[in-house]
Amino acid sequence: MTRPSILGADQIEARLAILPGWKLENDKLHRKFAFADFVNAFGFMTQVAIIAEKMDHHPEWSNVYNRVEVSLTTHDVGGLTELDFELATHMNRLAP
Repeated sequence: MTRPSILGADQIEARLAILPGWKLENDKLHRKFAFADFVNAFGFMTQVAIIAEKMDHHPEWSNVYNRVEVSLTTHDVGGLTELDFELATHMNRLAP
């Protein structure tokens, strides 16, 4: 498998402009999601986990009741790559 390439600042800015809800925080993509309740939040995480495993690209995240907080980065290359934006796009599609 080919190692993903780190995106430059201009590339990151352009992708963020078309990715609602996400921002750059501590050099990672970051978003907070809110759901109706714990079951919906956990269901979202379960759906994302299946996608993330298939991508072999796993989020840093936490869940408290109806909230899920996510940070994305590609650890093995030390920065943001297309994988991060692809996973963020999947999350946006799955979120209410």
